[in-house]
Amino acid sequence: MCEKLRKTRWKAAFLLLFVVCAFRMQAQVSMPRANESFWRDSVPETMRQSYIGYGEKFLGKPWTVLPWTVFAENKINGNRVNYEGICFEKRRQLAALVMAEVMEGKGRFLNDVINGLGSFCEETWWGIPAHYGKRIPLTDTQEVDLFNAETASLIAWTKYMLQPQFDAFSPDLCQRIDREIERRILKPALQHNYWWKTAGMNWNPWICSNWLTCVLLCEHDDSRRQQAVNQIEKATQAFIDAYPEDGGCDEGPGYWDRAAASMFEVLSLLGKEPSLKIRNMAAYAYKTYIGNDYCVNFADAHDNKTLLQVNIVYPFGRWLDDRTMRQFGAYLGRQKNILQNPASLYDKSGNFPTLGRELMFLRHIGEFMQEVPREPGLKDVWMPDLQIMTARRDSFFVAMKGGNNGESHNHNDVGSFVVYASQSPLLIDVGVGEYTSKTFGNNRYDIWTMQSQYHNLPQVNGYDQKDGKQYAAAVVAQRAGTLCLDIAKAYPGDAGVSSWKRTVVAAKRGITVTEDYELKEYKAPSRLMLLTTVEPRCEAQGVIRLGNHCIKYEASALDVAVEDISGQLDPLLQRVWGTKMFRVVMTIRSHAIKNKIKYSIL
Repeated sequence: MCEKLRKTRWKAAFLLLFVVCAFRMQAQVSMPRANESFWRDSVPETMRQSYIGYGEKFLGKPWTVLPWTVFAENKINGNRVNYEGICFEKRRQLAALVMAEVMEGKGRFLNDVINGLGSFCEETWWGIPAHYGKRIPLTDTQEVDLFNAETASLIAWTKYMLQPQFDAFSPDLCQRIDREIERRILKPALQHNYWWKTAGMNWNPWICSNWLTCVLLCEHDDSRRQQAVNQIEKATQAFIDAYPEDGGCDEGPGYWDRAAASMFEVLSLLGKEPSLKIRNMAAYAYKTYIGNDYCVNFADAHDNKTLLQVNIVYPFGRWLDDRTMRQFGAYLGRQKNILQNPASLYDKSGNFPTLGRELMFLRHIGEFMQEVPREPGLKDVWMPDLQIMTARRDSFFVAMKGGNNGESHNHNDVGSFVVYASQSPLLIDVGVGEYTSKTFGNNRYDIWTMQSQYHNLPQVNGYDQKDGKQYAAAVVAQRAGTLCLDIAKAYPGDAGVSSWKRTVVAAKRGITVTEDYELKEYKAPSRLMLLTTVEPRCEAQGVIRLGNHCIKYEASALDVAVEDISGQLDPLLQRVWGTKMFRVVMTIRSHAIKNKIKYSIL
């Protein structure tokens, strides 16, 4: 009897635990559906009409069948953007139609949404060719990548928001959606020990946030649901553990919104409490903010403007009760005119708008409108683990990084710095152009944007920096507005450099840079590279004019040449920076093995 009673109590306890967990999870995704009055009563009319008007652009538009020949281009010639452009536009079309129907609530967009869902269900695979091993997608090979997961989440939210309307059309529709999500993400994500489950970079939380959404909205197997939640919690903790205590994202602000921000989505859905590290991970977004929509763009940043989206910055700040972040989100929203024309951001959102984020943001639109908008404008920032310093003095902003050349989405850029004047770029980090198969292949560092000679860095004895974690900086000194790094170890042994202490100082009227170095031997002239989109003009000895600003240097110490590198810009880089780019090459005249060079940006 005792054994039977013990088992009965154990089963009851387990059932109670499961019910509590299930209730908690369901509570976290409570959201008014499209037929509820919240969307018509709480969302400002100007915003509603923006979503509706954008959705009208897609009324009656045919649904694209994604071409396999374009999918295959990634394996044939390395191109990935052609397929991604078609694929992402199709997903944007669905998100736009759903948002329009949610806001209007009259059924006018339903037929297009239903036909779209049919088209998505007929796609062989929901991801992108760069993340797939075959030349064409195969039904039985359902890899879980970023965009397989992102598409599954888009469709899961579509089902959730419009389920009563779908059921009225055909009860088979939602059942078909559940089956597709089950075979494309729920089962494979649970069954395979994917590498990203232990990764400390964006793939982990980006996929987990979308996987969790699908679990909460489409998983009907109780045991599998709990197993999935356990795996997601474990994976997310692995991501957090891999981060430094300062919360720095070595992938750069361009990936923050799919790294730390996606982590927030997981934790908030699971009802977790934030730690200090998580607060630091959130604050990275405004610590690296320059102004005028620009962010510091070290590593693989496709664009350092419009990187941060209000539909994740504000909810993240609200969850943390981080006043600076909440007000920053409110500021971004006002700057981007979100209360009048939010749908205009759909075409500027990178890949395609994330439906869940848009809905979660609008759930708290009343609070958002009451928030005081304020640009962060932090005077000094120091992230010791990532070795990033930023400083703001008068009209100048400077950021410098140390770290190592084995970081995620790495460029060989240890010791590089950027300078902005009046919130406009002066000395830049180019970022990265269009992704191809080469970008993440063995020949990544053949790409010019990855090389140290195309960053604001020295070329030592004719040698550039090397990739790998061992090629790193050492902090010599740091205080507010000043950072001194020894970057000698970022260069190969053949460079013959004993020390190269680079000091960047944000002064009252400009930025000063000192190169204090010692070589083991002189092999070839060392050169100092500076990248800019402002055409440099050597107007006088010791002065390089950059529009309203200039670089002053000791003419007897340096020979200066200007190279027009505009021809190296691909279409993406041209959209980011314009059609002109220049490299200033300052060649050190001295053959001495110990030397000190100083120059200023004024």
